[in-house]
Amino acid sequence: MSTPDFIRAIRATAGHQLLLLPGISAVVFDDEERVLLQRRVDNGLWGIIGGISEPGEEPATTAVREVYEETAVHCVAERVTLVQAMKEPVVYPNGDRCQFLDVSFRCRATGGEARVNDGESLEVGWFALDALPYMLDFSVFRIKQALVDEPTWFDTTGQG
Repeated sequence: MSTPDFIRAIRATAGHQLLLLPGISAVVFDDEERVLLQRRVDNGLWGIIGGISEPGEEPATTAVREVYEETAVHCVAERVTLVQAMKEPVVYPNGDRCQFLDVSFRCRATGGEARVNDGESLEVGWFALDALPYMLDFSVFRIKQALVDEPTWFDTTGQG
């Protein structure tokens, strides 16, 4: 996964210290209510699409951009389903540490053919909700929240 230029510039002076970054995740449904997933290069597991907002970029724009960049699927962001500060920092092999504030969107596919569109995915595909592959809780929880017609979920306990 490539590191955005603005993160490289920060790392040039910040070193490996912990950075709080704006993470965006997208749960994309098609007209058959299947969910779009990618099998990630970094861990080999299936999951939802996501990435980091660029400076000045609106979160919904990030969701739409990331979905297209990674899967070649065009979509529109319909609503925010979840806002969550990830409790555990991510530590990368080079020692960089990041903690993500994730904003998750429910999105609707509007065109394109699902395929691997960059170097971040091993596979890309549409899955029926009753036939999902194994995924980390991060993705499972976001899919569940995208399916409920409730206000945006956020943790009011501070427990995650």
